[in-house]
Amino acid sequence: MARVFIHDADVETAVAVREAAAADGHDAEILPDLDGLERRLGGEDTFALVLTGDPGDRAARRAAAQMSTRIPRPPLLVVVDAVSRSAAASLEADVVLSTPVEAAEVQVALGQELERFELQVATGIVGRTEAMREVLERINTIAQVQSTVLITGESGTGKELVARGIHGLSPRRGRPFIAVNCGAIPESLLESELFGHEKGAFTDAKTRKKGLVELAEGGTLFLDEIGEMGITLQSRLLRVLENKTFRRVGGVKDLTVNTRIISATNRDLEAAIEEKIFRQDLYYRLKVIPLTIPPLRQRKEDIPLLVNHFVDRFNRELGKKVKPVGREVIETMLRYDWPGNVRELRNVIERAMLLDAEDDILVGHLPPEIRGAEGEAPTARASASVVESFFPMTLREVERIQIEKTLSQTNGNKSKAANILGISRQTLREKLKTFKAADTEQSG
Repeated sequence: MARVFIHDADVETAVAVREAAAADGHDAEILPDLDGLERRLGGEDTFALVLTGDPGDRAARRAAAQMSTRIPRPPLLVVVDAVSRSAAASLEADVVLSTPVEAAEVQVALGQELERFELQVATGIVGRTEAMREVLERINTIAQVQSTVLITGESGTGKELVARGIHGLSPRRGRPFIAVNCGAIPESLLESELFGHEKGAFTDAKTRKKGLVELAEGGTLFLDEIGEMGITLQSRLLRVLENKTFRRVGGVKDLTVNTRIISATNRDLEAAIEEKIFRQDLYYRLKVIPLTIPPLRQRKEDIPLLVNHFVDRFNRELGKKVKPVGREVIETMLRYDWPGNVRELRNVIERAMLLDAEDDILVGHLPPEIRGAEGEAPTARASASVVESFFPMTLREVERIQIEKTLSQTNGNKSKAANILGISRQTLREKLKTFKAADTEQSG
């Protein structure tokens, strides 16, 4: 069970949330004042924050921003009335519930979000986009079964980290996890590396050697870049998968092994089958459970989290105190498509901290291809954009987002929008005039 902190801008709703959370076994506490929230949280590992009432409240926005700096970010739930629901989206809450709230709604939402949070902690996978949530849920499910897994995705997407996450959540977690890159070892050596050899099997075989398949007994063997494995060696691997038996090179005795095989590739194995360089029967044995990792360009909302995760990591490793990355750098990074995915992002941050950054990472510290990337970065005005979800906004920015969203919902009808917003049409016109003047001043 977890700690649940509730901000009571709406006292009645806060009490209802506390009672629902406590009934589900959580240690729930109402915080009338969010000042000093970071100190209150201290070293809490598993907790959630629930904000009730006005999503534009300055303290609520500051608390949401504090949560965003934690890697992985703990669950943030918002409970508001129907009118304020769209404004709550700018907080980038994991769940938005409408009042009057039902106990079952609170319990289900908290349970699901806390489970996702704990999965991120357990696996070390950083990401809160829907795509990565689905990956985390799949990892948790896959970990509980014993079938082979084929992880696909572009180079640099984190396939080995996913494989480690599956192993770490599985009943095999107390046994070895061994990873080997099939493309980095010549086939003549890879056979001995995987299956071992008997003394005298070849010229340099001075003693018996156990292979990785055997050394991973009871645990997991991760075969990265499986598409690079030669066709002859594929036959031997197929025998392990079908019969759980193998022979060492030069051996005459079948050995039995209980090792789970997880493989990964960035190649199109179906095309390799057509080219007669990959066995179709092995392909189907490997992909009993398929899992695809999305490229970073398809989950750019995770970039701010990943960036500051790597800043924190390299601060510890390099003994530095570089600050969290600022808005301009994040906007620049969001324009770039990251063909090297998370690995490329990690390398960019590491290089900047090694060679350039003392206190801050600046745009000038980024490689030329990133600084010169074309594309429209999210602006502070774009509803629920990547940037505004990570950096706190002024109340005026929040107000503008709410007004523009309401006008969009009413197809530009100012009378309807003013009625929904609870202000006069004249007040709405004055605010729009102010926004337009600010745009003119900035463009000038």
